[in-house]
Amino acid sequence: MTGLNKISIQVGEFEFESEGSQIEVDEKFARFKEEGFWNIITERLEEAKDMTIDSSNSTSQEKSISDRGMKFRTLIENCSLEGKPDQVLGALHFLRDVEGLEDCPPRVINALFEQANVEPPGNLSLYINRLCDKEFLAIPKQHGDKNRYAELTEAGRKHLENKANN
Repeated sequence: MTGLNKISIQVGEFEFESEGSQIEVDEKFARFKEEGFWNIITERLEEAKDMTIDSSNSTSQEKSISDRGMKFRTLIENCSLEGKPDQVLGALHFLRDVEGLEDCPPRVINALFEQANVEPPGNLSLYINRLCDKEFLAIPKQHGDKNRYAELTEAGRKHLENKANN
C-alpha cells in the first residue's frame, strides 16, 4: 500500500478531483467545501432525486389509469361534471360519440368509470331514467325501453356544452 488516496466527484459541470496523501486530499476537499461548490453539488443532487421521485410518481399514477380512462377523466374535469348524473351523461357521450359504441350496457359504463379512477355511479338505471325525464337522453323506439341504447338528445348535448363553458 503506497498511502496514495484519490477522490473524484463530478455532478453536471462541477468536478472535484484530488490525489495525494490522506491529509492533502482532506485539505483540498475542505477548501472545495469552503468555496461553496459542495453545497451547490448537494443541492443539484437533491433536485435530481426529487425530480426522479416526482417523475416516478407521475408515471405510476398514469399507468394505473388507462389511456381510455385518462380521456374520460379529462372530459369529466374539463366539463366540470361533478355530479353523478352529469358524469353518466358524459360517459354516454364518450362511449357513443367519441368511441362510436351503439350498445352501452352497465358493465361497459362502470368499466369506463373504473378505468378513470372515478367512483362508478352504482344504479345506472336510476340515473339514465332521470336523464330521460329531463330529456337529456332518449332511447330509440326500435330498442324498446332498454337503457343500454340511450342516446344524448340535443338538450343533453347543450347541457354538456354549457357545463364545459362555465
